[in-house]
Amino acid sequence: MSASSITSRIRCLNKTQRLSAAGVSAIVVAALSLSLVPAHAETPAQPQTEPQAASAAPAAFSLDAGAPQAKVIQASLIEQHSTAEQLVKAADAVRAKQAAAKAKAQAEADAAKAKAEAAAQAKEDAAKRSTEVTTRSEARTPVYANNLDGWISEALAIMKAKGIPGSYDGLHRNIMRESTGNPNAINGWDINAQNGIPSKGLLQVIQPTFNAYHVPGTSMNIYDPVANITAAANYAADRYGSIDNVNSAY
Repeated sequence: MSASSITSRIRCLNKTQRLSAAGVSAIVVAALSLSLVPAHAETPAQPQTEPQAASAAPAAFSLDAGAPQAKVIQASLIEQHSTAEQLVKAADAVRAKQAAAKAKAQAEADAAKAKAEAAAQAKEDAAKRSTEVTTRSEARTPVYANNLDGWISEALAIMKAKGIPGSYDGLHRNIMRESTGNPNAINGWDINAQNGIPSKGLLQVIQPTFNAYHVPGTSMNIYDPVANITAAANYAADRYGSIDNVNSAY
């Protein structure tokens, strides 16, 4: 039963109670009126011309005739009142149940919203951290000078990442002996030149050796300083254990 239907019934009961109360009043008044007339009184045939003397004792009267009906109506009113109270309590219970259900639904909706917002925030934070890491990584990427010192330093970083042994001193020493630091140096007189494959670059590498020991990620140009150094160091590591062990033509 809905709260609105219970309220409607209560209103109907209140109206019935008012009507019943009015009926009880009318019955009581009628009973009183009838009881005030003495049971032995007779209707005079003619109006009295002279006032009669008052009785020494008042006429007796009784409400016994109306009492049974009044008790029945009173019992009915009490029963209706009890029913009305029960309906009011039932309506209050329905409203309380509806309010609890509404509060529960709202709490669940708020929890779902908070969870979705937390997930979105976590995703946003993760993306932000990823961007920050990338930015820091890019910021840490060293910029090497475009000179012999810079070429050797960059070549050493690549060699370390690839597991190729060698030191700054070993590279610098062999470069100065082979090309005096000129990345475009070319040997046109040794046996390799006589065979048509002259040595080239900082560490005077012939093309077949460069191709065989080229380090991935570096240029394929044999005259590129970093590519020439790393390929030569890779070859020396394979043949001599390290470029540091090379002290003459190799």
